[in-house]
Amino acid sequence: MTTLTTRRFPSRSALEAALSERLAVAIAAPGRSAIMLAGGTTPLPAYRALAARALPHDAALHILFSDDRYVPYDSPASNYHQARALLDTLQLPPQQVLRVRTELPLEEAAADYDRSLAALLAAVGSIGLGLLGLGAEGHTASLFPDTDLERARGRLAIAVQRPDGMSAVSVTPELVAHVTEPLFVVAGRAKHDAVAALSAQDASLPAWRAVQDCAGVELWTAELD
Repeated sequence: MTTLTTRRFPSRSALEAALSERLAVAIAAPGRSAIMLAGGTTPLPAYRALAARALPHDAALHILFSDDRYVPYDSPASNYHQARALLDTLQLPPQQVLRVRTELPLEEAAADYDRSLAALLAAVGSIGLGLLGLGAEGHTASLFPDTDLERARGRLAIAVQRPDGMSAVSVTPELVAHVTEPLFVVAGRAKHDAVAALSAQDASLPAWRAVQDCAGVELWTAELD
């Protein structure tokens, strides 16, 4: 059974400051480790704040992404691009930053990311801190309808068609199950109903279904009222 622990912050800025420190601790963890970054607007201030700091880290640190839109890697809509300032600060070797290779055809990009994630898990065993977003309708990463979750069985990454008309590549619940510290970070009044459903552990919510194989999950949210 998955245990959900919720931490509510009095403001978005307080959430962002706490997330910066949580990420800094994860980045500084010794030994072979991996961190999963999420897209969306909520974690971006934390990424930018960390980019301005000296960040000690193990030489074997790996960074991966929960999902990315099928756009050029230097597009403003790319989660990889949005995290570039932080990645540039870390100065990791290219092979230690796992990105969705959107220069490939969509299905090939998904298969390539799936293979990269499998190789990462074989090397490090598990992922440490893993950030997840939460959409207003209850999605996480780029897992939207039940059909995405069904297609995800037995795979670590899949290609998806988002409701906004964009294509994307997303990690799957099978990958999330290998995250030791899954952490939802959510802010904004538009997310109020989704946060309530996640807090209630609504079995129909895609985001909750995505973490069902995790022993424990955290939800960090700013006050939404």
